[in-house]
Order: sequence, then C-alpha cells, then structure tokens
Amino acid sequence: MLVLTRKPGEKIMIGDGIVITFLESRGGEGIRIGIEAPRHLEIKRGEIAGAVADANREATQATADEVLRGLVAPAGRAASVPQPEGHTSAD
Repeated sequence: MLVLTRKPGEKIMIGDGIVITFLESRGGEGIRIGIEAPRHLEIKRGEIAGAVADANREATQATADEVLRGLVAPAGRAASVPQPEGHTSAD
C-alpha cells in the first residue's frame, strides 16, 4: 500500500485515466476526495461493496421457507397485487 500526505487541491494520478483530488479535511470526520475516472470503471465504497457481498452470500444460503416468509405481507396488512393499467381490484 502506498501512503501519501496531500494538501487540499493536490492530486494523485493512477495510470492515464484516473485522478484522485484531495478536496478538504473534515477533522475527525474524515476527508473529502474527488475521483475522475473513465465511465466504464466502477467506483465503489469498500464498506458498501462488502455489505452487498455479505447480503448476496446470505441470500444464496436462505431456505425456501425464509425466502417465502420475506414475500408475505406483515400481519394486519393485505399484500398489494399490481393491477394492469386501467384496471382496479373491483374489476
């Protein structure tokens, strides 16, 4: 891992197409950075990518009963069934 110290406005270039700009320090809250990269590259926050991967892993291990339980409306509420456009449930 390369560790650098930057001042606001300074940039870090990665290859030919990625530029990271240090925008500001927010004290103990963290820092703000800007990232310029080609549109075909995905940029994800590590903690979000990890949470999505964990949720996907749990979903693949769920039993049929757990999946069906997630589809049932909470007690006291009727499940909403989408109707074709122009129709009401009374039709």
